[in-house]
Amino acid sequence: MTDALFLTSAEVDDLAEPADYVAVVRDAYRQIGEGAPAEPRTKLFNRDPPGMFTTYAAVLPETGAMGGYSYSAGFGAGDAWFMTPLFDAESGEPLALLDGASMNPFKTGAAGAVAVDALARADATEIAVIGSGAQARGQLATTATVRDFEAVRVFSPTAENRETFAESFDDRLDADVSAAESASEALAGADVAITATTASDPVISDADVEPGTHVTAMGQYHPEKNELPPELVARATYVPDLRARATQDAGSFLAAVEAGLIDEDHVAADLGEVVAGEHPGRTSEEEVTVFDSGGTGVETVAAAHMLYERASEKGRGQPIDFAPASEALTGE
Repeated sequence: MTDALFLTSAEVDDLAEPADYVAVVRDAYRQIGEGAPAEPRTKLFNRDPPGMFTTYAAVLPETGAMGGYSYSAGFGAGDAWFMTPLFDAESGEPLALLDGASMNPFKTGAAGAVAVDALARADATEIAVIGSGAQARGQLATTATVRDFEAVRVFSPTAENRETFAESFDDRLDADVSAAESASEALAGADVAITATTASDPVISDADVEPGTHVTAMGQYHPEKNELPPELVARATYVPDLRARATQDAGSFLAAVEAGLIDEDHVAADLGEVVAGEHPGRTSEEEVTVFDSGGTGVETVAAAHMLYERASEKGRGQPIDFAPASEALTGE
């Protein structure tokens, strides 16, 4: 038998700050850029009741961990449930099973923050956020640790939501955080833009994205989810989290291909290649860069392992026993 830990969201949600997530996720993408394996998500859709079951995984040899997410959304519960199995990358033995819900906005946000740090101009001072939900909060909390933003403008269709978001972050950040009345107003003068929505159609206009802007789009993990206009993808240096995901479920990339504006070779590099120094990323002050974040096992394993180690140090979690196959897989 091997003891692993079961860790609830409540047991891990106070163990790391946004900058901690960014640090481990940056190192994880470096490992991917240097050849560590990771695969895009697999999605299984159920018609009745409507729902989606998703898995994705990564191996981080230097971190010493591997695993990923398995989660369901919809079905009869009409909710989402996140399980994160974590294994030792040297022994192969299970380390932990985490309730992965509370870390989700921060580990996903950290991938966006790593991309902003790698691709946005060094002098970026203004950021636009399109969306005001949990993922938008995670994106801003983490991204604010990699640049000294002076102004943040948030837009979402419901005035109350964007105003509540702005008030919350105006207290948390040194920057002036305000609610904008339109996406166009939020983008005016922005050096960095984040789209964090569930939209099926573009939420920003190509004409509103000024030269030199970096755009992180994180609501695009389905071929029909398309936050960015095809023209923007076509003129940008396009960097997905994993190269293989661009042609699988990156909605805006696929829409630009379908429109005939780009072909599948338009992927400049994936994030790991940029972080590892295999691709320069931004090469001019005027170019537009796009990071397409659909969620991967890379940031998931990195964050889960960090939380597991910190929880272990504090004596948190409940031990659970796993029998090795050599004992239990007997057929008797």
